[in-house]
Amino acid sequence: MDALAFEFYDALFGQLEVEELERRFLSILLKLQHVERGSIWVRSEGFYICLEAAGREFEKIKGMRLAADRPSVVGWVIENSSRTVAEPGKDQRHCKEIEEGLTEKSTLILGFPMILKDGRVYGAVEIIDTQAGGNRLNLHPEYLELLQRLVDIGSIALSHALDYADQVQENRRLKATLEAMRKEGAIIGESAAFRQALKTARDYARTDFPVLVTGESGTGKEVLALEVHRVSRRKNGAFLVQNCSAIPETLLESELFGYRKGAFTGAVKDKLGLFEAANGGTVFLDEIGDMPLHLQARILRVIENGEVKPLGGTETRSVDVRIVSATNQDLASAIAEGTFREDLYYRLNVLPLVLPPLRERREDIPLLLDYFVKRESLRLSTPPKSFSPAALGCLTEAHWGGNIRELQNFVKYVLATVPGERVELEHLPPQLRERGSFLPALCPAVPAAPALRAAPQPAPAAAMDVSRLTWDEMEREYVVRLLEGVKWNVSKAARAAGVNRSTFDSRMKRLGIQKE
Repeated sequence: MDALAFEFYDALFGQLEVEELERRFLSILLKLQHVERGSIWVRSEGFYICLEAAGREFEKIKGMRLAADRPSVVGWVIENSSRTVAEPGKDQRHCKEIEEGLTEKSTLILGFPMILKDGRVYGAVEIIDTQAGGNRLNLHPEYLELLQRLVDIGSIALSHALDYADQVQENRRLKATLEAMRKEGAIIGESAAFRQALKTARDYARTDFPVLVTGESGTGKEVLALEVHRVSRRKNGAFLVQNCSAIPETLLESELFGYRKGAFTGAVKDKLGLFEAANGGTVFLDEIGDMPLHLQARILRVIENGEVKPLGGTETRSVDVRIVSATNQDLASAIAEGTFREDLYYRLNVLPLVLPPLRERREDIPLLLDYFVKRESLRLSTPPKSFSPAALGCLTEAHWGGNIRELQNFVKYVLATVPGERVELEHLPPQLRERGSFLPALCPAVPAAPALRAAPQPAPAAAMDVSRLTWDEMEREYVVRLLEGVKWNVSKAARAAGVNRSTFDSRMKRLGIQKE
């Protein structure tokens, strides 16, 4: 008995996995009663479920589910919070269906409730004698009381282990969900326009030809580019991204092609370029329309010959990459202006992929709202919010000039400003209800200071004879007037021009415009 007691406590406090704890807990109780068959059951949503079973043919019992509304010894023990002894065949509480497929039948069943510290019963233990006559079980009251105390201790330990295992599993599920939702590449949309774009992307993935993704800013061009890579034969290779307007052109060249030690001041060691790093995979060139002309020629060589030469290097290297590029610009106009190479355009645009703006896929807006609310709520560890029918109707009909990116920013806004769990129509920003746009007016009127009101005003643009200006001069005049109207706030000027800030900034540099 002492040895079994030590084994019992060792089983409970030995930091075992749940299944091992269940098995050893049941095994020790069976040894104390000198029988071989037994089982552990818990209550769960209208059923009693067998977590563990021992004895011959235990696999037929483990995992079995008994309906809570049908008679059973297990159910009686749990519902009455009391131990019992039942004789199968004579006791109406016995559920014969449990043993229909077993070669050895029960002759006597001893049941103990599994009780928590607060007195709640969450399960039961059955100790079963299969010997004819059922005389192996020790039913002496003092012995049963001792066993009940052991069961009570084991029940609490097992319930803690189960709770801990459930918490671990829930944490893993939440972590996996959060990681999945943290990714910006989720494919969300059921509209016909979006499904067609997605189908086209997946069709293109079967080849290695260059893909040119076009669409308004914020429509999710990188998401579709990643999908092309994800379902292609290159899916196990790298998917590397470079925004061609986000960095100066000298730095862009070294990022794409790399450099050799000593190529320029600060090049203290060799650096691998993006194309070499993505060998065997895919390179996504975003805002390709902003790439400088001399770099366009080098990209052309990568496409035609699969060769790159690092800055400061003398030898070319072969690379095997697929190029997916994207732009929100009209490249045909850029070709006419001489800012984009026509030969490069035709090589990049082998497989054109056009992404529809959000206003052409309004049925996807509720899906995107739900996704962004859940994702951002997980990030903030706050309860998600829902939208009233009136608010959802307004949001579905809104313009969303910034497309999915604007919608995503709106979700962050309501999570930060709406106190309750439901977003009503009155919670929406006034400009969204009135103009159908979450963004405020792009160029609000700025009252002039009194000292400036009497000053001579510049002639309006309409009065200017633009026929005397070159294209660059006219563009420069347009950019300068935009900047002056917003006190040289480049971000506001870019929004007024309908382009992103990096594109506007690169145009300023090309035109030689600097804030004084």
